[in-house]
Amino acid sequence: MKRNILLHPDPRLKKPCAPVTEMTDELRSLADDMLATMYDAPGIGLAAPQIGVLNRLIVMDCVKDEAEAPRPMIMFNPEVIASSDELNTYEEGCLSIPDQYADVTRPADVDVRWIDRDGNEHTETFTKLWATCVQHEIDHLDGKLFIDYLKPLRRQMITRKMAKLKRELARE
Repeated sequence: MKRNILLHPDPRLKKPCAPVTEMTDELRSLADDMLATMYDAPGIGLAAPQIGVLNRLIVMDCVKDEAEAPRPMIMFNPEVIASSDELNTYEEGCLSIPDQYADVTRPADVDVRWIDRDGNEHTETFTKLWATCVQHEIDHLDGKLFIDYLKPLRRQMITRKMAKLKRELARE
């Protein structure tokens, strides 16, 4: 089931999320809904707070080539356990901040540990776009948005644009 994506500014996007302590059918269903919502948007990542759920859950799939098989990932309690000294800069966007993009510099490679939908622990090294995406989504779980990496004036400008967009959408 497709869910509604919250738009910035929304206080729920700035709150740290609670760890998932028990895997339930409800959480598995939520993860499936998040994947459907992400693909429909379309996007390459989505964090639970973006649909108003304050649990540490992200989904992502950075496969962009139509010829390649999709690689949907569901991650409960993801955490970066190591990151490279080498940095990468990507132009980031966010489903909660539509049509706004900015260059953000992050570690080029990260090792991430998480629990899958069946309660199994995984660890994987992510590089390139996957590394950027997983860090961006984990930031959401900590109440941090990509615009928080920008200079204050640029961040305020984007926030004002988003507040105006929300007012326009509310009138429709």
